[in-house]
Amino acid sequence: MRMPALLLAMLATACAGPPASVHGFAGPSEAPTGEVKLSGGGEFSTSDTSAIAYDRKLAPQGAQASVTVESSGNKTRTALVVEGLLPNHHYGVHLHTKPCGAKPDDSGPHYQHRRGEISPSSEVWLDVTTNGDGGGRSTARNDWALDPANLPGSLVLHSQPTKTSGPEVGTAGVRVACLTLKKAS
Repeated sequence: MRMPALLLAMLATACAGPPASVHGFAGPSEAPTGEVKLSGGGEFSTSDTSAIAYDRKLAPQGAQASVTVESSGNKTRTALVVEGLLPNHHYGVHLHTKPCGAKPDDSGPHYQHRRGEISPSSEVWLDVTTNGDGGGRSTARNDWALDPANLPGSLVLHSQPTKTSGPEVGTAGVRVACLTLKKAS
């Protein structure tokens, strides 16, 4: 069963440190202004890479999520809704460069607006803390547009909150689940 999509998305950082390669563009002056809409969602399975679970403890049977990313006029808005995840748990959530795959690392590094900059101003950070039923919502707003030539390919849920300072800034533990993003009409 698929959940209805919301709006807004997030840019991502590397899961185990700074990414070896990232997609994006050099700066706001080069930002495209065309409208881009991406979405992804569904119930996490262990075989369907459009919504795949890698850790059944943190993404139990029946867990699902929906994400919408809207980008235009030098603004990107991302919205995430989750249900059925581990109750009262804080997940790190980021956009990644490639679609989900059978292996957690298939989604590539975190998507970055400014190459090499690991921060919520260059990436979409959508960390979410679930309620007692395993549900939650998160939104992010960024002051730049997605580059239509280098769009993010997925949204990844991580096992821990995103570290906001120190040498591990931007990391959020192992990859728990992944949603592949597709252009929305």
